[in-house]
Amino acid sequence: MIEKYNPKSFLHDFDIPIIDVRSPDEFAQGHIPGAKNIPLFTNDERAEVGTLYKKAGRQAAIFRGLDIVGPKMSGFVKEGMKFAPGKKLRIHCWRGGMRSESMAWLFSTTGFDVKLLDGGYKAYRKFVRTQFETEAKYVVLSGKTGSGKTEILHELINLGQQVLDLEGIAHHKGSAFGALGEKPQPTTEQYENILYDEWKSFDLNKPIWLEDESRFVGKVSVPEPLFYKMRSCSVIKVDMPLKLRVERLVKDYAGFQNPELIAAIKRITKRLGDQHAKTAIEAIENNDFKTAIEIVLFYYDKTYHFGLSKREVQKVFHIDVETINAKINAEKILRFFKTLKID
Repeated sequence: MIEKYNPKSFLHDFDIPIIDVRSPDEFAQGHIPGAKNIPLFTNDERAEVGTLYKKAGRQAAIFRGLDIVGPKMSGFVKEGMKFAPGKKLRIHCWRGGMRSESMAWLFSTTGFDVKLLDGGYKAYRKFVRTQFETEAKYVVLSGKTGSGKTEILHELINLGQQVLDLEGIAHHKGSAFGALGEKPQPTTEQYENILYDEWKSFDLNKPIWLEDESRFVGKVSVPEPLFYKMRSCSVIKVDMPLKLRVERLVKDYAGFQNPELIAAIKRITKRLGDQHAKTAIEAIENNDFKTAIEIVLFYYDKTYHFGLSKREVQKVFHIDVETINAKINAEKILRFFKTLKID
């Protein structure tokens, strides 16, 4: 049995495995989180069929496609049975055309119940991009570099709060040093997909906490509708003394290799100034991480103040913290937040 579903209904059946039949390159660029790639064509085969379609027409391309797919058919079914032993599948291709319909037919004839994504991955992407336009109660956690915002957000999760971890999903801490110790970043397309996969589980009538970010987190960008909502919502600004911020950052970064830290400083040399960058690099070479971090923070603090000045003053709420203990700070911030009258 084969049924077609719009993106919302297709995604709702989260207990049924998803098979993405697009080529490996298409899948790597972006895919529905949790989907398995069982490509109808390899990258080269897809290119061959596409070229033939342009040069010789649809029928020639279809026949060539059949020649390629025929020997693979039993393999597709065997792989599908391993992935979906319950013999229920969700299947999609790029536009919901011949690739997914062919694979749906194959699985249906071998006893599977198949749900097809109407409009394919293209329809899914359109759906995802529009979802961030939905009204929600966002709260931005802000603070100068080294304030421990990420750790505080993780503790807020433990306290029952909803958190959309922009940096964690991006595999980047949002600064010149942000890639240190992180996995490779996803594409911006996949970043949006994963963000939505997290976001869709939230109760939009309750606060959703996010960390204050610029439009780009490393090489990926925050979805435009979400970014604009972040720039206009209420902000809880963590005010932590410089001494504690330096202490935290020494703890966080002193474990990395000196060449990695020096490379990060070189990326912001123009902003630091040649002399400041030179001094910071020399400090790292001498394992004087405190001095290096103080120099770098002077630059990042100026940048932070500029960004904060763009916000509406009446929507920024300050709270002082006197420890680097994220659990204590999260509890204090949550108590403070509950005293505020924020719509």
